[in-house]
Amino acid sequence: MTDKATQIATLLAPTVRSLGVELLGIEYLPAPGSAVLRLYIDVPADAGDGRQVGIEDCEAVSREVSAQLDVEDPISGNYTLEVSSPGVDRPLFAPEQFARFLGERAKVGLKLPQDGRRRLQGVIAAVDGDRITFDVDGAPVQVGFDNIDKARLVPDWAAMGLAPAQDKSGRDARPGKQAKNKPTDKRTNKTAAAKPSPAE
Repeated sequence: MTDKATQIATLLAPTVRSLGVELLGIEYLPAPGSAVLRLYIDVPADAGDGRQVGIEDCEAVSREVSAQLDVEDPISGNYTLEVSSPGVDRPLFAPEQFARFLGERAKVGLKLPQDGRRRLQGVIAAVDGDRITFDVDGAPVQVGFDNIDKARLVPDWAAMGLAPAQDKSGRDARPGKQAKNKPTDKRTNKTAAAKPSPAE
């Protein structure tokens, strides 16, 4: 998160918590004329009741947060407030959130290039304090959390039943769905076949 987003998150977290949900993080997107302030909320990880964030939670948080922002006024100028559940491509805002999803795949944008890259995608392999290790194509890549600009989980659509499973080469791995090599006769030449043969 940006410094501004971190400041606003610190301000709003107690209000959000008082409504029975937790503030995962904030995206503050300044723009000419009107900024966007996007809050991501979720049921606390230790709630253990299987409840998920609903539209009622988002509406309640939006009402309370709007009132608090009107009083505290941390944003100069116009802005649009959005309150959202994390969704399947959940954004990750803190090391402990990465730790919660060990073994899941994430895509990450870096503030400063590392090993010549600004983006990476890999499995969250380990979290050691503020150091996060990703398995990127079988090789470990360690990144400091302070160098992470944005990070999101990559949904496993196949595991959710929303996409076909794929093998290592990217082909459909469902039984009977593998592409079969159709024999082709490269000797066939339609132009030549159209001419009468000497035997005719």
